[in-house]
Amino acid sequence: MQHGPAVRRRKLGAELRALRAGAGLTSGEAARLVGWHQSKVSRIETGASGVKPADVRLLLDAYAVRDSQLRDLLMVLAGSDDGDERQHWWHAYRGVLPPTYRDFISLESQATAMRTLETSVVPGLLQTPEYARAVTRAAVDGPDDDRLDALVEVRLARQDVLRADPPLELHAVLDEAVLRREVGGPEVMARQLERLTRAARLPQVRLQVLPFAAGAHIGITGPFVIFSFSNTSDLDVVVLDHLTSSLHLERKEDLEAYTEAFNSLRYHALSIEDSLDFIAAIHHDK
Repeated sequence: MQHGPAVRRRKLGAELRALRAGAGLTSGEAARLVGWHQSKVSRIETGASGVKPADVRLLLDAYAVRDSQLRDLLMVLAGSDDGDERQHWWHAYRGVLPPTYRDFISLESQATAMRTLETSVVPGLLQTPEYARAVTRAAVDGPDDDRLDALVEVRLARQDVLRADPPLELHAVLDEAVLRREVGGPEVMARQLERLTRAARLPQVRLQVLPFAAGAHIGITGPFVIFSFSNTSDLDVVVLDHLTSSLHLERKEDLEAYTEAFNSLRYHALSIEDSLDFIAAIHHDK
């Protein structure tokens, strides 16, 4: 049985392999320390098989890993329910959240930085309740009121990462279409633009607008998210959202390509100060 999505298995395995090497142990020596066969350690490190949270804890103890943040991150990748409520609050919504969305939230909750290009809607971390409800109603096929309420609750609860200590650092590039599409109607959109203006002044949020005048750009093919982790860049991942699933890109060349793409978008977008003025002008016109 495989525990957790493939991207998390491979990233977890790669990090455990690096920690073992850092401890000066061979896979056989590590296996003997925890009472396993060497092949089990190898399968875990290559991502060929899943690993239970209890097994990860054994390996971290064997490798004398004391960094609490790194331990917490690796336990989340292993699907652990341990830790504080902020890290695992989404488990209460298992009945309404697909696995790919739960995986996205788990990465978001542990990441130290998030870079995102949005071409259609305001990033979930910056949405007002009314805007979130309108987006969710449009994106989900005929949700009943209870499910709609739950999905909106989840979207709003995700925003706690911006108020955490330390907070998630969010850098968002928004296509002008995001600001002009009247999701939920004029009043809802006006309040959403006010929210964006307030959020953009937070020290942990950097917001840039990519105006229509910039013409075609490298992000025209669609939105993406890059999650970064302070403990190790080997855990960084790109997430591409589709209608029914999410694609995780973890190869070094993919990360480098999307990082270069984001830097290009930043360059062609308005400055943070000019972006605030741009949002204010659109708000004034509504």
